[in-house]
Amino acid sequence: QVQLVESGGGLVQAGGSLRLSCAASGRTGSVYVLGWFRQAPGKEREFVAAISWSGRTDYANSVKDRFTISRDNAKNTGNLQMNSLKPEDTAVYYCAARSGYLSVSRGGYDYWGQGTQVTVSS
Repeated sequence: QVQLVESGGGLVQAGGSLRLSCAASGRTGSVYVLGWFRQAPGKEREFVAAISWSGRTDYANSVKDRFTISRDNAKNTGNLQMNSLKPEDTAVYYCAARSGYLSVSRGGYDYWGQGTQVTVSS
């Protein structure tokens, strides 16, 4: 089992920045990919970004060039730097983890954090 705990959410004005963190514990040796997803009220949970063990990344088109995903394998942590935030980025953000290859599908992830709220005011 892998446990994931997110932190860093909050309220920010449009154009501002936030940095989300994800701390992994448990059988982290099995974790190869860290992903971030988000879910806005009344909407499906959607892919935001993912990073493989080697540092390969993938982003949703809606956040490309604004968000940056990173990880520290030695510390079992991941981060999502969010810049130029927009009101439409408002959602609960979830950290997720899986073994194997990079995936943008929420169904491909085995472990999930509890989520952290990000609210962007206009």
